[in-house]
Amino acid sequence: MAFLVITALVAIKEHDLFAVVMLFGIYSFLTAVLFMDLDAVDVAFTEAAVGAGISTVLMLGTLRLTGRFEKKQRRNPALPLLVVCVTGAALLYGMTDMPAFGDPMAPIHTHMAPRFIQDSPTEIGVPNMVTSVLASYRGYDTLGETMVIFTAGLAVLLLLGMREGQNRRPGRTAIGDVLVLRVVVKVLISFILLYALYVQFHGDYGAGGGFQAGVVFATAFVIYDLVFGEADVRRVLPSLWLSRLAVLGILIYAGTGVACMLLGHPFLDYSALAHDPVHGQHLGILLVELGVGITVFSVILTIFYAFSGLRRPQVSA
Repeated sequence: MAFLVITALVAIKEHDLFAVVMLFGIYSFLTAVLFMDLDAVDVAFTEAAVGAGISTVLMLGTLRLTGRFEKKQRRNPALPLLVVCVTGAALLYGMTDMPAFGDPMAPIHTHMAPRFIQDSPTEIGVPNMVTSVLASYRGYDTLGETMVIFTAGLAVLLLLGMREGQNRRPGRTAIGDVLVLRVVVKVLISFILLYALYVQFHGDYGAGGGFQAGVVFATAFVIYDLVFGEADVRRVLPSLWLSRLAVLGILIYAGTGVACMLLGHPFLDYSALAHDPVHGQHLGILLVELGVGITVFSVILTIFYAFSGLRRPQVSA
């Protein structure tokens, strides 16, 4: 916690935006370590992949368009500071009604957690209880989160567009033609993709799932873009495919719920998908996690394509 506070304060005082981006990456990594210390492995995995990983790359891509150093403030910072202080005070006041940290008599420990711990093995049959909660018990909520991710990608496209082929030369790379990097990346990308598939289809037994797998899978393409160039990666996966894949992921998730309804069960009640309700839960979770992974992968890569297609405007003297 002390390292988190120190990192945040240094990031606030720093005017070198490249250093700020690196500090935010460190902040996310420290947060992942804190989650690991709290035995929240799935959350730590997500924070490391998204916060310390792909978000840092996207912010660096944005930094390339804006410049490295922060411009001097021309406005009085008193009003923004007042808004932040009032918001912080309201959040602290709202926390006064929360139970003490680690309180064994907290409602979550006396009502929800015992229910999942006791009934999840027989109702869902998935060793990873986090997966059973997110993909089955909270299936509606996770579908909503997937829709939010899809909407975020759509908003980026509406704001920035997808400039296919604009201002891009064959072989152009962000890092440069470095032979060592090319050789290393050629070896690593296959392992990154394989690991993403492992996280996707092993999330019901260990840490991971569709969200983390989608991020890791997109990371492989981002690395390919940075080292081998935008033209090469877009020949491998054209931007037109990404929007279709994002919609396909949503359709797989929602379509699984519709299939349950057609079989006479409630929406997203996977027990209808097989004669054995537990086997139906396994199949349903596999399908919805696949939909989440496809949508997350497509949206993240869409955002990266949108940023990489932009060029910093040239200011005439």
